Amino acid sequence: MKGIFPIDKFQDIQTPFYYYDTKTLRETLNSVNREAGKYANFCVHYAVKANANDKILSVIRESGLGADCVSGGEIKAAIKAGFPTQKIVFAGVGKADWEINLGLDYNIFCFNVESIPELEVINELAAAKGKVANVAFRINPNVGAHTHANITTGLAENKFGISMEDMDKVIDLALTLKNVKFVGLHFHIGSQILDMGDFIALCNRVNELQDKLCARQIIVEHINVGGGLGIDYQHPNRQAIPDFAAYFAAYSKHLKLHSKQTLHFELGRSVVGQCGSLITKVLYVKQGTHKQFAIVDAGMTDLIRPALYQAYHKIENITSDGPIEAYDVVGPICESSDVFGKAIDLNQVKRGDLLALRSAGAYGEIMASSYNCRPLPKGYVSEEMV
Repeated sequence: MKGIFPIDKFQDIQTPFYYYDTKTLRETLNSVNREAGKYANFCVHYAVKANANDKILSVIRESGLGADCVSGGEIKAAIKAGFPTQKIVFAGVGKADWEINLGLDYNIFCFNVESIPELEVINELAAAKGKVANVAFRINPNVGAHTHANITTGLAENKFGISMEDMDKVIDLALTLKNVKFVGLHFHIGSQILDMGDFIALCNRVNELQDKLCARQIIVEHINVGGGLGIDYQHPNRQAIPDFAAYFAAYSKHLKLHSKQTLHFELGRSVVGQCGSLITKVLYVKQGTHKQFAIVDAGMTDLIRPALYQAYHKIENITSDGPIEAYDVVGPICESSDVFGKAIDLNQVKRGDLLALRSAGAYGEIMASSYNCRPLPKGYVSEEMV
């Protein structure tokens, strides 16, 4: 089964490009809001790092989600898209002074702080502006996630967050600083997680930490558990919308919130991943000694995930119904890792065919580069092709 695309509209567009199905995106957002809405104290932010295309951001903002940002540029993109500043959180292990000042100027909801030096700088910069900054401490829970090593973020060996052993020390310091207000705890254990057991393990760790804080008569206003929910890269047509019901239910059942506490989520891939495809044109079909290659005009500069993470994307020949043959689908970049897939079964390929690399809505266009002096791929939404 293949995806449905407006192929006639594609003929006039320079490849490679990203195509976003806003119907799928809106259905996904409706599912997020419906399932999270079952719990009065759940608040969902969109992780802008997954895809900052301005048309995508506008659709997400219309749905009412907040914005999770990890750079000053992302804060600017969120504000330009119309996200309310009181729904913007700013995370990241290395916030520059200008980025912190930007967040202070816009009175964003919260800074997720990752170290004592960062806390001190935020306090100093806030004091210079006569402001008090809301801060949450990102705690490294030392919880592993069943995902790729490069996108596991909750282990003690990772660069992210404050160790559990240092939590009391950081809180003690924050309580002495006049220009920061300690309002929450922040966690994030990784990305592309499909095992609910990983999220339950995080809940158990958060419960432990909350018990320790309660012993000190400290109850924070909110808990932020990050995101991490994965998508089905193998079957984008069969399961376009992730199981948000099971995801939110796991937290509702296993995480013990105190009265009036809110629980915040930062979902990225699960929101936009399945709505996007990279559309590329076949330049040549090359017969090798033992295999045949479909050489396309997209490369690792347009979609780096296969080269960077050995990630799988389902590939479809959307302009052929010919017999199935096996191809290595490769790009034009002068790197041996510029391969989208090996021994991929495709309808018979010829020069000029269009291939769709599915489930590319997250960490696709946003991670594109101009290596080899290549132009960045453009992104189009389905509403533009009616």
